[in-house]
Parts: sequence; C-alpha cells; structure tokens
Amino acid sequence: MVHPGRGGVTVRARGAFFAALLVLLFVGFLRTSPAQAPAASGRASGEIEAYFTRPNLDGLPALRGGPAEALARAIDAAQRSVDMAIYRLDLDRVREALLAAHRRGVAVRLVVESDNLDEPAIHALLAAGVPVVGDGGDALMHDKFTVIDGSEVWTGSMNYTVGDAYFNDNNLLRLVGADLAEAYRQEFDEMFQGEAFGAFSLPSEGRRLELGDGTTVEVYFAPDDRPLERLVTLVGDARQRIDFLAFAFTSAELAQAMIERSQEGVAVRGVLDAGQAANLASQWEALRAAGLDVRLDGNPDHMHHKVIVIDAGVVVTGSYNFSRNAETLNDENLVVLHDPALARLFLEEIDRVYERAQ
Repeated sequence: MVHPGRGGVTVRARGAFFAALLVLLFVGFLRTSPAQAPAASGRASGEIEAYFTRPNLDGLPALRGGPAEALARAIDAAQRSVDMAIYRLDLDRVREALLAAHRRGVAVRLVVESDNLDEPAIHALLAAGVPVVGDGGDALMHDKFTVIDGSEVWTGSMNYTVGDAYFNDNNLLRLVGADLAEAYRQEFDEMFQGEAFGAFSLPSEGRRLELGDGTTVEVYFAPDDRPLERLVTLVGDARQRIDFLAFAFTSAELAQAMIERSQEGVAVRGVLDAGQAANLASQWEALRAAGLDVRLDGNPDHMHHKVIVIDAGVVVTGSYNFSRNAETLNDENLVVLHDPALARLFLEEIDRVYERAQ
C-alpha cells in the first residue's frame, strides 16, 4: 500500500526578496504489514519511503523540514551504527544528529569527497572524534547514501546541503532491508577501510535483491558495476513510456536508446537541467532534434534529479548522472526498483517538474 506522509519542502529561487514557505511533500510508504514492524524501532522490513524537495520559485526557504529532517530523525533513532558516504555535507541538522549519535555511543563513520573536507560540519565531526575519510583522488566521491543500523539505506540524488535540500529539485529514498543494507555497507567499507575509490574500486557486479515486502531492487555501484549497460537495456525494453529527469545527460548511448524507442512508438518525456544542457557534450539538442518531448527545467537554481521511470513500473534513481564521468570515474550508486506504487510517486514528481519547464 502507498500511504501519504508529511515532510517539509522548500523553495528554490533567485532574487533579492523572498517569503518563507513550507509545503507538504509526498512520502510513499510500501509496507509488509504493521504487525511485522519491529517494536524497538517501529520500522517495517521491506518499507520504502520516497521524499521530494519542493522548491518554491517565489519564496525564501525556511531551511528546515523536508527530506533533510526525515534523514536526521532516522539518525536520531540509530542504535548501533551510521555509515555515511556523502559528496558534501553542510546541513546543521544532519551534523547535529551525527554528533548526538556519536555521543550516545553509536558508531558513526563518514566518507566524503576530499574537495569538501574543509566544510565546518566536517571540522566539527572530526573535532568530536568521528572518523572521516576523504577519497583523495582526481575523480569525485559523488555518492549520497547513509546506512543505519545495518538495516536501512537512505539514497537518492540529494546531497546533504542547504542548496540540495531547500533549493534544488531532488529525491531521497529510505529503503529497509538487511540484504540491501549489507550491499551498501560493503561498498562503504571498500572506501572507508580499503580506500578503494573511483578507478581503483574493486571489480563487482550489480546485485538483484528482494526487500521484505517482495519489492525487487537492483543495486549498482559505479565505476565498479558499469551501470550504463543495464540502463540502456531497461530503456530498450520499454514498451509504452519512458519518463526521465536528468541533471547531467551526456551519455550518447543512453540518448540513442531513448531515440530508438521513440521511433518505435514509445512515448518519451523528459526534463533536463537548463544549466547543464548548455554543456557541449549534453544530449539535449540530439534528443530535441529527434522529436522527443523534452524540456529545460524552470528552476533558476538546479533540477538535480537523476531519474528514469520505465512503463510506469520501474524506477531508476541515485547519485549516478547520465554521463561518462559517472560511468567510468566517479564513485556513484544507483538503484532500480520494480514497483508501480513507487513509480506513481515519481511520475507525480516528474509531472510537477515538467509543468514548470519550457
């Protein structure tokens, strides 16, 4: 079942004058059953929650609530461990949740992009004795995931920053399942303990798992798993429609797969970030020239999603941009979720972004 939940969302805007606003955001819950929820934590095995930021182009962000608050509350509830791999962290609420968890004896560990180690939040964590590892390479540690108590994973397109949580269009998923959490913990340990990043990551293959409610989820880590081949296959298998949101879209292979499906009668609709579309390598012009229903986003900051929905039943999301760097250089993660109820939530988000695009 899908149950609406509450979450704060905020607003994206450029200009000198804004008004504060918090909006209801959509949270999708997919549960086995309430009776199966562990009493200690109130979390149900197999549960999925989907959060979306709500940039309001006319207002000043309240800088509270929304997906960031949901994540912080999950960290507040952690009992044993919090493993966080994040490109950049500057959210005070998340920093304070991590510090509080550390003080109460929870094992807190972070992997961060080295270029962002100088953030005040990172200095505060290090000063408190929280271990933080940087990638130290030329490529990016671009992941955005957190594993809590070895039982749940938070992942999506959202960096844990003010900009991504309150200005940019983003998504954040909470996925509960021990097998999934273990897959992410192994990837985290590879970086944290083995300091294997980017091109030096250990070879692996994507995993196909089931959450407690039977939802099938595929997990891919780049550059280890080279997810592009799977994405091209998913797009090629589409029979009715392909809907997507893309911050950076420079993959000619993925663009060609979408063009070919469009030529075979599959409806293809998408929104690209306007700033990134100006990149010479962007596939914006190729997609538009082929007659696909594509638009440039209307957010004056960034449309930061990396989402594909196939036939209203399969959702692709994560940190993985549709680019060569994401495929071959950066540390990234991507999930493929086979669930029509979740797909409906993402289609609502695509509708919202599409309607204000041009």
